[in-house]
Amino acid sequence: MPQQTGDVDPLRGLVAEYLSYFRMRGRDVYSTYKRLSLRDHIDAHEGHDREDGLGICNCYEIVAGSWCSELVMIHVVTGFNQGQRQGIGWGCPGRLQNGIGKESTNPSWKHSLPHVLVAALSSFLFGYHLGVVNETLESISMDLGFSGNTIAEGLVVSTCLGGAFVGSLFSGWIADGVGRRRAFQLCVLPMIIGASMSATTNTIGFMLLGRFLVGTGMGLGPPVASLYVAEVSPAFVRGTYGSLIQIATCLGLMGALFIGIPAKDIVGWWRVCFWVSVIPAAVLAVLMEFCAESPHWLFKGIEISWFGGLLLGLAQRGRSAEAEIAFEKLLGGSHFKSAMAEFSKLDRGDEAEAVKFSELLYGRHFRVVFIGSMLFAFQQLSGINAVFYFSSTVFKSVGVPSDFANICVGIVNLSGSVIAMILMDKLGRKILLFGSFLGMAVSMGFQVTAASSIVSGSVAMYLSVGGILLFVFTFSLGAGPVPGLLLSEIFPGRIRAKAMAVCMAVHWVINFFVGLLFLRLLEQLGPQILYTAFATFCLMAVAFVRKNVLETKGKSLQEIEIALLPAA
Repeated sequence: MPQQTGDVDPLRGLVAEYLSYFRMRGRDVYSTYKRLSLRDHIDAHEGHDREDGLGICNCYEIVAGSWCSELVMIHVVTGFNQGQRQGIGWGCPGRLQNGIGKESTNPSWKHSLPHVLVAALSSFLFGYHLGVVNETLESISMDLGFSGNTIAEGLVVSTCLGGAFVGSLFSGWIADGVGRRRAFQLCVLPMIIGASMSATTNTIGFMLLGRFLVGTGMGLGPPVASLYVAEVSPAFVRGTYGSLIQIATCLGLMGALFIGIPAKDIVGWWRVCFWVSVIPAAVLAVLMEFCAESPHWLFKGIEISWFGGLLLGLAQRGRSAEAEIAFEKLLGGSHFKSAMAEFSKLDRGDEAEAVKFSELLYGRHFRVVFIGSMLFAFQQLSGINAVFYFSSTVFKSVGVPSDFANICVGIVNLSGSVIAMILMDKLGRKILLFGSFLGMAVSMGFQVTAASSIVSGSVAMYLSVGGILLFVFTFSLGAGPVPGLLLSEIFPGRIRAKAMAVCMAVHWVINFFVGLLFLRLLEQLGPQILYTAFATFCLMAVAFVRKNVLETKGKSLQEIEIALLPAA
């Protein structure tokens, strides 16, 4: 049996030695601990409190008593209880009695809000670059000499999607390697370089190269933003803060729309539109230097080792002191200790090992990665980007100017996102996601009816326009903001960044093919069949959400991870 060391706190040292011993012996204790459900944890917490405070750890007593000697049981239980007496953990909902008879409250949301707003700038840039060519494409094609070439015009629009796919593939490894803050700063570099190239070029080749570079930054930014916001936000406002990402994307789209309006009348204005994007990118890079690093990344303690400019690998190093500083900056002085104690609930022994790609595709974490990938797949297969890309065509067919149509779609999208922000931590993620996909299916039903021979004239026009606006509104309530937030919550800390990268890659691949094939399928199949297919995917998403999605409202990331940890 391991012996106690004398240079650390006796109780903690003994607990650490015992835990190390059980890892060496096959980690039987942890295998059982991982199988504890969140309900077991909460029941033990709420139903078996004793005046001495030990009742809070009854669930751990069961585990330790099943596998260990009585002596080990006492030390493990007491060790967990020491952390619990600090409070209920980072952002746990409601108020609970702690070990000294005082109430533990939620930390102030004001500490973390500035950091979240800075991170949301990356989503603003994402939306801006998605929409910057909508109003300017005609001017760009005339100035660069490819007017009327639909293939070239399509490449200008879609090249950034290819870059986004590449950026998303590497986002997890970059975020884990250099940290969330540095990943934000890295993502703006190709955006600044690419936007500058697009603004100054006189050839389509450099325009496409610039769009591709911008796309790599677009692919890197959103998954890192979802990670960062989830990891720095207290649980009771994490849904609200996560919705800010979608709102920032909407503001970026609308900003690009309004800035691009003069492009039809002012020669060369499209170059100004690209230059404008450099400003928020530079602001993001500078302000992120003053933001807190993700305590989760610091606690995991992974850094990159370099030799001669070559990446050699990952090395684990404890950064608990830096994590405490980050928590204090995000939560305030009275809550960071309980936040650090929350991490002690999780087995971090396996985080020293690098995540293998096989674990994400067919290993122990396959199920959560599959859920995440399917949510993004259904998001794109619902037809949302086809609606965004080609809504102006539908509005034109009924006599509505494209500028006015784009403004209407943008306002509806922004309004739904604001409502989602208000409801996210009240109704929960699952309800919003369920209702959103259901509403999108109904909206597509309106489109199918408008395209049929059942109705005609003004009725068909109102159904078509109303169906599009309702579709965008219901999308912005759940299917838009929830997947990115939900996945950053349900993925275990060890795989969170890389699993997000895999899911975002799925998102961009399907996004690309939907945008590429939509018009051709519309011509060959007709609107009725195509919109029926979109509605069917929405209904499939409803069934998938009901069966597979876990509600995470109000739970700390550590509680969610405990509930979803697979058996070893």
